[in-house]
Amino acid sequence: MTKVLIIGGGGMVGQKLLSRLLAEGLPGHETLEITLFDIGFPTSCPEEPARIAGNLTDPAKIAQLAGLRADLIYHLAAIVSGESETDFDKGWATNMMAMWHLLEALRSEHDASGGTYVPRVVFTSSIAVFGAPYPDKIGDEFLCSPQTSYGAQKAISELMLQDFSRKGFMDGMSLRLPTICVRPGKANLAASSFFSGIIREPLNGQEAVLPVPDTVRHWHASPKSAAGFLIHAATLDTARLEGRRALSLPGLSCTVAEQIEALRRAAGQKAVDLIKPQPDAAIMTIVAGWPRDFDPARATALGFKAETSFDEIVQTYIAEDLSG
Repeated sequence: MTKVLIIGGGGMVGQKLLSRLLAEGLPGHETLEITLFDIGFPTSCPEEPARIAGNLTDPAKIAQLAGLRADLIYHLAAIVSGESETDFDKGWATNMMAMWHLLEALRSEHDASGGTYVPRVVFTSSIAVFGAPYPDKIGDEFLCSPQTSYGAQKAISELMLQDFSRKGFMDGMSLRLPTICVRPGKANLAASSFFSGIIREPLNGQEAVLPVPDTVRHWHASPKSAAGFLIHAATLDTARLEGRRALSLPGLSCTVAEQIEALRRAAGQKAVDLIKPQPDAAIMTIVAGWPRDFDPARATALGFKAETSFDEIVQTYIAEDLSG
């Protein structure tokens, strides 16, 4: 029996991961006992896994989660980029301090077990750990220099997990996810939410606001790929990381104009006409500082895979999440 804890299990990526685990299991693990933790859970959430509701900033909840002694811990919970920037205290409390307290609680369980409890911890980081100026493609040797609070919080969490793993308290890995697109459901407070909105809303017959020029280029992967990354990371031999436990993951670099052309091919001009340009200086300023393209050679060599065209990303949304 392998105990799996998904922190942030009520969110979109957590639910995609849960669906894959319930349907396919985990390679090399016969039976999974899954526990979800989040502030709340969608009504569509399967009833099979145990659920714990609470806030990750609550020390009692962190102690409760660590006390489960899960073999595999996915840490997906976070305050998103836009909210981290506008609510400075909340961002640092949720994205960085909660990570510190979680790692400390897991270390306490490690010590109490006489050193036999060493969980695999998979942390979802972000390409926001990088900052301009950028090369044409960001390789695995490019330095981390975040230019947002969110990016700084993710970068610090990566370093903490690496050090706790170096000391043998856990076996951790940080996955720098591309922007996940097309996200189902409603838009969130992430500054990047429009990347999904300009595809999702028109496919659902609704207008979508485009706050940036269509020349903006960004790095994407689908929710399906995100779940695949997380499952692959669970069984990867971390000795292959050679002590560098943060990975920039595969994705697809494309412009907003290329996104729109993929939408046109999938749903026609009528869908494209629902996209309404509405420049937003604040969002344009944030987006201008984001990375645009990567050469994720290490992650690719380690077996991580993503889409190779935005048409695939659109079709994944249509197949998995489009209503009707």
